[in-house]
Amino acid sequence: MPRSSAPHLLPPVGALLRRYTDAGEPLSCQPVAQGLLNRGYRLATTRGSYFLKQHLDARTADRDTIVRQHRATQRLHALGLPVAPPLPDATGRTVAVIGGRCYALHPWVDGRHRDGAQLTAAGSRRLGTLLGHVHTCLARVMESPPPGGGPDGGQESARPEDTVRLIDELLRLVRVRRPRDAFDELAEHRLRERRVLLAAHAHRRPPAAAATGWVHGDFHPFNLLYRGAEPAAIVDWDRLGIRPRAEEAVRAAAIFFVRPAGELALDKVRAYARAYRRAAGADGAELATAVDRVWWERLNDFWTLRWRYQLHDHRADPLFPAVSALAVWWTREYEAVRDAFTD
Repeated sequence: MPRSSAPHLLPPVGALLRRYTDAGEPLSCQPVAQGLLNRGYRLATTRGSYFLKQHLDARTADRDTIVRQHRATQRLHALGLPVAPPLPDATGRTVAVIGGRCYALHPWVDGRHRDGAQLTAAGSRRLGTLLGHVHTCLARVMESPPPGGGPDGGQESARPEDTVRLIDELLRLVRVRRPRDAFDELAEHRLRERRVLLAAHAHRRPPAAAATGWVHGDFHPFNLLYRGAEPAAIVDWDRLGIRPRAEEAVRAAAIFFVRPAGELALDKVRAYARAYRRAAGADGAELATAVDRVWWERLNDFWTLRWRYQLHDHRADPLFPAVSALAVWWTREYEAVRDAFTD
């Protein structure tokens, strides 16, 4: 996951609002909790509050890609999904390019983020149903995936020999750090531990994905706003693409329902997965394949350490303890995890 290296400058609010006939005059523009890839602001004007998004991620910040995302959210909104489509300017455009940067203005949605610990069994079912509806509605409003899944689908699974080389490089970077801290000690422990696990499970490398569909691409607690117990808005559609839909369901559960010690709340996972399968029309075999691939992905993934040691970016450091522990726990409890998703 690459980081954005753009300087944090306030957006050109005046130039932006002049494109809109009903947005009012600016009163304030305050950064909201900064994402890892793009930036957002709460923009207050004489007409109300808005969410102003500044697109920075090099992979998705071009105008055509953003317009595709906007059209998708407009169509999903028409189908009744909780999304917040962008507001068109006086010419009908939803993307403003100012100073070489892309901006979009959205209605402000009052709400809060909720992780799996804050969801009841009913809330877990509601979450699974929502993601299932996202996938079925995307299938209605987007072009059918081409054979093989298109440019985003059909990914090969990670090669263990490549991962071992990455582990060795990260270990080298960890060991030369001075002064060392508790994070460095944990990182070295987890890297050495993971190398042993990969040697033991290299024969379980799964084949390339087969079943694909349109997915949100980044479905996690910080991209879902709640009002009370009800989802109010799914946000940040930057990674909309064609990928295995059941893998998104498993990946999302591994984020929502992971506990600080790296275990999954399997009772909630089971409730969520049953609801997802009903809403998406997915069967247990599709989920079982997804569990295998996402487990392997987690076993081979070190993006938080790459950010810290290769990019010298510490924003993902708080995620590392639970994420790294999850790969170990999941390997040990593999059958129980697969059963929770497929039962």
